[in-house]
Amino acid sequence: MGMFSEKPSVLLLPATVACIASYRAAHAIKSRSRVVELALRKPREEEWKSAYREASAQTDPLGEQTVVDGLNDSVR
Repeated sequence: MGMFSEKPSVLLLPATVACIASYRAAHAIKSRSRVVELALRKPREEEWKSAYREASAQTDPLGEQTVVDGLNDSVR
């Protein structure tokens, strides 16, 4: 965990708590909080990957970033 942590309180279904406990035991994870943190990391990583792919799509074929500066090619 990061340097600063918070301790939120959440209500979970018994089946979810059992799933967390099972995953924790199977993967030798020290805490339930860490299991939840790992579970939430995956969607964030997918969002980052998607944003990176989107930014990469805005790159020209030579691999140079396209910058829209208001000048057209005839002025350059």
